[in-house]
Amino acid sequence: MEPVPGASLPLRELADRRRLLVGAAVAIGPLLADQDYRRVLAREYNCLVPENHLKWGPLRPAPDRFDFAAADAMVDFAHAHRMQVRGHTLVWHNAVPAWLTGGSYGRTDLERLLQEHIQAVVGRYRGRIFAWDVVNEAVAERRGLRETIWSRALGPRYLDLAFRWAHEADPQARLFLNDFGAEGLGAKAAGVYRLAQQLLEREVPLHGIGLQMHVGLGRYPAPEEVAANINRLAALGLEVHVTEMDVRIQDGKGTREERLAAQARVYGDLLAACLPASGFRALLTWGFTDRHSWIPWHTGRPDAALPFDESYQPKPAYFALARVLEG
Repeated sequence: MEPVPGASLPLRELADRRRLLVGAAVAIGPLLADQDYRRVLAREYNCLVPENHLKWGPLRPAPDRFDFAAADAMVDFAHAHRMQVRGHTLVWHNAVPAWLTGGSYGRTDLERLLQEHIQAVVGRYRGRIFAWDVVNEAVAERRGLRETIWSRALGPRYLDLAFRWAHEADPQARLFLNDFGAEGLGAKAAGVYRLAQQLLEREVPLHGIGLQMHVGLGRYPAPEEVAANINRLAALGLEVHVTEMDVRIQDGKGTREERLAAQARVYGDLLAACLPASGFRALLTWGFTDRHSWIPWHTGRPDAALPFDESYQPKPAYFALARVLEG
């Protein structure tokens, strides 16, 4: 498989040498319609995560109906191209369908729906999706648990239940807590660490922590703190994946070329800090091309947060990642 000009090997081959997963979130539209999207994705990455189509809203449009078509297509593509699949996400406070939030469901109903959902989804992909973000963004900004439809109905035990149900549905799958703003050593990271400790003390089948890593030129964690955080999580027996990385340039200074060079340094420095850290197993970006990035929609401003530009050409960030993986 030919790499891009100027690169020694595709990212996935460099990562394979380190027994590392390097991947990206994938959107169903371009996967089905854009040959260049499929070509770059298959060439560069050994791991795929469905960006939206394993979330409750798109996946379960009615209480008695699941729509697995898009997720099935992504899983089929991944396996046809020797890629692992991470499942995102079984429990989240967002992307909850209106029939659920607007329904008159009591505690017993919500517990039944949650169990039914987790076991139906994980069971369908048993042996085909190797890891799941079981609970996404469970920790509030100041360490405590975030209040959600699930916590209000079931209390903190919803976490234990979700992990146990997922483990029953696929005992071989790796089960993760995934969160944002917890990459370094601040209060949010301390909250995620403490929650992981508590779950393990209760013998909940938790196997790893996902660090989202949505950062920008004006706001990113110190690389040495990221390494220290990964090491302390690994000391609990957990593996760590960077699950949703992108690096916004909209708040940076200088010309576009200068901001892209600064972006490359952030990508490279953070990966270089993660690689030697015990327990680090995966780096995934939230998308891989600026043509299909959530950042302009999220911020309302144009950006270029990913390793490939809108024409699928590699940017300085891509080469920074490749150099770090080469060693």
